[in-house]
Amino acid sequence: MRVVILGSGRGSNAEAILLARQAGRLGRAEVVQIFSDRPDAGILALGPRFGVPAAFLDAAPYKTKLDGAAEEHYIAAIMACRPDILVLAGFMRVIKPRFLEAFAGRIINLHPSLLPSFPGLDGIGQAWRRGVKISGCTVHYVTSEVDGGPIIDQSVVRIEPDDTLETFAEKIHAAEHALLPSVIARLSEHR
Repeated sequence: MRVVILGSGRGSNAEAILLARQAGRLGRAEVVQIFSDRPDAGILALGPRFGVPAAFLDAAPYKTKLDGAAEEHYIAAIMACRPDILVLAGFMRVIKPRFLEAFAGRIINLHPSLLPSFPGLDGIGQAWRRGVKISGCTVHYVTSEVDGGPIIDQSVVRIEPDDTLETFAEKIHAAEHALLPSVIARLSEHR
């Protein structure tokens, strides 16, 4: 299963995927490309480290969405990779209908809450401020509804009395780093 990863940040979830592959825990999945919408994103440094092509793709003029010529540029670049699945690993742009149509049923996203609770930005902070005792992370298919696509799997994280927002966030990230590669491995067995 050919995997393309899209990310905007430091790339900790992409790194978890690549480490799982290195350890033989990614099933029949192979990461064939990493793309970022930020030229300075840490995720791009993972390419040379793991022997995977990594490239910046300009998404201008918009800061929060893929649209117009930038969207078409992304679609063409990703299509050239012949992906079986696209993994949004901290890709901080709203995906529009044309992109969704081009990769229908092949885009997955990782979200730091137990969806449908706390969708959108800052799922960890939303859960913390609400005072829930259990949160976690979700891998779901991407649809036109932000964080509203069919849920593939979830991992539960308990908030303990002595947790701080920082320790809670660390626990969520650790759960994400285990869940996302596991989901990709399972999906690879069915492709």
